[in-house]
Amino acid sequence: MNKIYDPPKNDWPSILKRPTQTVADIEEMVNGIFLEVKNGGDKVVKTYTQKFDGVTAKEFSVTSEEMETAQSQVSEALKLAIQQAKSNIKKFHAAQRTERVSVETSEGVNCWQEKRPIQKVGLYIPGGTAPLFSTVLMLAIPANLASCKEIVLCTPPNKEGKVHPAILYAAKLCGVTKIFKVGGIQAIAGMTFGTETIPQVYKIFGPGNQYVTVAKQIATKYGVAIDMPAGPSELLVMADDTANAAFVASDLLSQAEHGADSQVILVSTSKELINAVEREVETQIKLLPRQEIAAKSIANSKLIYVEDNKTAVDLINEYGPEHYILCVEEESFFLDRTYNAGSVFIGNYTPESAGDYASGTNHTLPTNGFSKQYSGVNLDSFMKAITFQKISKKGIQGIGRTIELMAEAEGLDAHKNAVTLRLKSL
Repeated sequence: MNKIYDPPKNDWPSILKRPTQTVADIEEMVNGIFLEVKNGGDKVVKTYTQKFDGVTAKEFSVTSEEMETAQSQVSEALKLAIQQAKSNIKKFHAAQRTERVSVETSEGVNCWQEKRPIQKVGLYIPGGTAPLFSTVLMLAIPANLASCKEIVLCTPPNKEGKVHPAILYAAKLCGVTKIFKVGGIQAIAGMTFGTETIPQVYKIFGPGNQYVTVAKQIATKYGVAIDMPAGPSELLVMADDTANAAFVASDLLSQAEHGADSQVILVSTSKELINAVEREVETQIKLLPRQEIAAKSIANSKLIYVEDNKTAVDLINEYGPEHYILCVEEESFFLDRTYNAGSVFIGNYTPESAGDYASGTNHTLPTNGFSKQYSGVNLDSFMKAITFQKISKKGIQGIGRTIELMAEAEGLDAHKNAVTLRLKSL
C-alpha cells in the first residue's frame, strides 16, 4: 500500500488520479462497435458476444422456462434476504415521491410542474467476475415505482451462455419486462439503436467496467440519456484515532475485491491508525477467495496522512469519492463541509456493504470524480419534470406588456405579435 505523508496541494491531482484509462484511450474502439451494431444489429451483437464473452449465442432473450428454472435454483435463505433488501430499497425510494408543484405567479397566470415516467429504460447489470443481482434491485425498484412502461435488462452470459439465477429471480421480483443475455459495449449499443431483438430505450442505467462506461457516454451522442458515468468502483475512508482499524481494513478490502481497477483510499490524521490499518489489510486479504483481484487493487491504494481536519476535508472534496466512509470524532465538521460524494457512510457500524445491499439507499453512484456534478440513481432518475401553464384573460392582460417589451428588445417581433393580437382581442 502506498503511504503518503502531508502531500502539498499541488500534488493532489497526481496522487488522487484514478487507475483507469481515459475516454480517449478506448473511444475509437467503442465508436467502431457502435457503428457496426447500428448497421448490423443482432448479427454483430452475436459476433462480439463470442469475441468478448466466449459464448456463441443462438438467442439473446431469456425464456420463460429459464425464468422458472432460476426461481428454483435460488435458495430460500437468499430469496428472503433479497426480499428484505427489496423492502428497504422500496421504502427509501418511495419516500422520494414529490407532489405536483403549483403556483399562481401573478393573477390569472397559473404554472405547475408534474413528474412523468421515462417510458423506456435500459438496465445494465454487470455479470463478469461477480453477478451483481443487487444492482437489479437498485435499478428495477425505482423504475417500477416511477411506472416506467418498458424495463429492459441486459447482462452478460456466463461461459455456458446462461444468466446467474439470482439475477433472474431479482428481475422477476422487481418487474423487469424483458431480459437479454448480452453484455459489454454491444449491450449498450443494442439498447442505443435497437436491434431485431433488443428494444431501443430512452435512457440507460447501471454500472460497468471502463468500456461500458465509455459506451454509455458514446450513447449520449445518439440521443440516448444515461444515469451518469459510473465506472470502476471506488472508496475513500476518512478515519481518526476513534476508528476501528479492523473495520476500516475490511471496508477497503470490500471495495478492492470488485476489480483490479477499483481504487481505495484512506485519509487520516493519525499515523498510528494508518499503520494499524495496513497491518489489518495484510492479515484479512489472505482470507479472501478473491484475494488475487483485491491484491491488484490494493497495490494502487493510497494511505494519506494529513495534519488537520481542514486539509482532510479539502482533499476529500477534491477527490469526490463514489463511496465515502466517515469514522471520526468530529462528524459534524466533515458532514457540514461534504460537497462531493456519491454516498456517505457514517460511524464505525455503517459499512459500505450496507448501502451496496440492504439499507435502502442506492448503490449506483457517480465514480471517477463525477460526484462533483452528478447524483446517484434515485426515483427522479427515472422521471421527467414537465411544466404546465394556463393563463386567463386577466392574466395575459397583466403580463402581456412585459412580454411585448422583452420580445421587441430581442428583435423577435412574431413573439411580440402573438401577445399583441390577444391583447387587442380583449
